Amino acid sequence: MLTHKQRRTEKSLCFKQYYKWILCFSLTLYFLASFFVDHDQDQDQEDKSSPLRSNPLLTNPKPKLFASRAMFESKIHDHKLWFAPQRPNIRTDVFNNLKIYVYDLPSKFNKDWLANDRCSNHLFAAEVALHKALLSLDEEVGTKDPYEADFFFVPVYVSCNFSTINGFPAIGHARSLIDEAIKLISTQYPFWNRNNGSDHVFTATHDFGSCFHTMEDRAIADGVPHILRNSIVLQTFGVTYNHPCQEVENVVIPPYISPESLQKTQKNIPVNKERDIWVFFRGKMELHPKNISGRFYSKRVRTKIWRSYGGDRRFYLQRQRFAGYQSEIARSVFCLCPLGWAPWSPRLVESVALGCVPVIIADGIRLPFPSAVRWPDISLTVAERDVGKLGQILEHVAATNLSVIQRNLEDESVKRALVFNVPLREGDATWQVLEALSKKLNRSVRRSNSY
Repeated sequence: MLTHKQRRTEKSLCFKQYYKWILCFSLTLYFLASFFVDHDQDQDQEDKSSPLRSNPLLTNPKPKLFASRAMFESKIHDHKLWFAPQRPNIRTDVFNNLKIYVYDLPSKFNKDWLANDRCSNHLFAAEVALHKALLSLDEEVGTKDPYEADFFFVPVYVSCNFSTINGFPAIGHARSLIDEAIKLISTQYPFWNRNNGSDHVFTATHDFGSCFHTMEDRAIADGVPHILRNSIVLQTFGVTYNHPCQEVENVVIPPYISPESLQKTQKNIPVNKERDIWVFFRGKMELHPKNISGRFYSKRVRTKIWRSYGGDRRFYLQRQRFAGYQSEIARSVFCLCPLGWAPWSPRLVESVALGCVPVIIADGIRLPFPSAVRWPDISLTVAERDVGKLGQILEHVAATNLSVIQRNLEDESVKRALVFNVPLREGDATWQVLEALSKKLNRSVRRSNSY
């Protein structure tokens, strides 16, 4: 028989044991919770630091418990905006098993010119974008081994230099720079001398392409440099008639328009916004087109447009620069693309990309990538001599087949084919260049030696 004191002592011991058990259990729960919280935070930090984990285009992350569907989807959307798109998976047979090698030249031939910010963004910048896109190629098309290459890309920037006097590109250095680059690769590598550079590829993104002069009469007089005449030149200049500046194996490429600027303009276009400008042009329109050199700018075509339609309310013609002029293109039905000093114009790319019908006024112009872009289906061509009838011509089109042309312009593959992306995207301008080169594999020494 326990005394009252003994029972009280025993009860106190039981209570202490019970309290210890509760305390141990609580501490265990606390440490377990801390572990999982810390582990979860560590995982978050790992996810943030790892580009593979943070890119929803490369992984399939699961939403955390209790996260709403809307929050999770908005995170994916943000990542899509901030992360570069995946490189296309190019099968080896897409370009007839083409392999291209990019020379790693000293920076004075290319990268040093990028100190001028405009070098990567002006209408001549295809030479820069193309170089970067080719460097981004995976091993299915690009190669680090020159002995397995079909073509050799020589990255010499000739249109980056800007004159401090008038702001126009000065390309007087182009010939000597190219000559120096060829001397370098022909002495340090054996590939140029095998066939005098016929499997080597250059860019010439200025007015008269591989003639490397801004004035046509001087360009014609100078002609294509002899050292380049066996090579392939990617150039913005092209005409359908005989011309000294295309007396070289060449591929006509589009002028450069920043894909970011186009995306920004497209993003700001209201859904179902009607085009409230009927005919649009903004640019140089000289009242007296004969300059101090005695030459007539635009063969007087732009002057005639201004004089004929400057007071016509159907025509929105502006001679002053405006940074947001792409928004005007997006509001327009017809966009005039008259020649300047040369036949080609950046307005061709901008008009197509923003759904405005290009009205091409440049006799005999040869347009880029005709196999990918059916120009007769998406544009109008008006002879230079007929600019005085422009109003009648456009009224007739508006009354007949305008809706068909506009529908053709909605084809995303057409727009993509005229824009240079870094890295390249399937079907874009760099893709079209590779497609064109794949049809010139008869120039590949590697192929000829393998048969």
